[in-house]
Amino acid sequence: MPNTSTLVLSAIRLILALEAAVALLRGVWPAAFVTLAALGLTVLPGLLASRIGLRLPPSFLAAIAAFVLATLYLGEVYDFYNRFWWWDLALHFGSAMGFGILGFLLIFMLFEGDRYAAPPWAIGALSFCLAITVGTLWELFEYAMDTLFGFNMMKSGLPDTMGDIIVNTLGAALAAVAGVIYLLDRAGRLGAPFDLFIQTNRARFRKLFARKPGG
Repeated sequence: MPNTSTLVLSAIRLILALEAAVALLRGVWPAAFVTLAALGLTVLPGLLASRIGLRLPPSFLAAIAAFVLATLYLGEVYDFYNRFWWWDLALHFGSAMGFGILGFLLIFMLFEGDRYAAPPWAIGALSFCLAITVGTLWELFEYAMDTLFGFNMMKSGLPDTMGDIIVNTLGAALAAVAGVIYLLDRAGRLGAPFDLFIQTNRARFRKLFARKPGG
């Protein structure tokens, strides 16, 4: 039986596919475009990861799909950004944390899991920069969508953008600190996402497991 994360991922894709079909039948082209784009973004991360020989755990894929659903589908199609003032800030904070954790893992993976190849603070700083970069690219995407297709993703313009950047910075910093604490073996339950990704991609963390008894 599929685990909970796989069921959540399948349900989100089904919802988006049905909503896209309804929008196309009704001729609501903006909603159809956004919903189809969201559906594609729930599939793309897994495809990209497999192309470079990585496996994303089902919980990671479900989290990405939930973020896409909340951002493009609920946020844009159902106007949650205007209905709930905190919706945009919460999504930016969560995405910055997610990209920060994933960035930390990818940078750590480059050292094949060698805890001594670089100081934890350096890996944390690089992951922080990566998460901030992704957040900035998203702001550029919002500007492009508003300019080219007449959306209103930037809402109030500069205040919205600066608020997003501030929240992105906080989320990225928290993820970087969590990664540093993980490398110092003090993360406890907070280290679960790191452990899950590493266990799923053991071959990419050979030096880490080589030092563990029975690894």
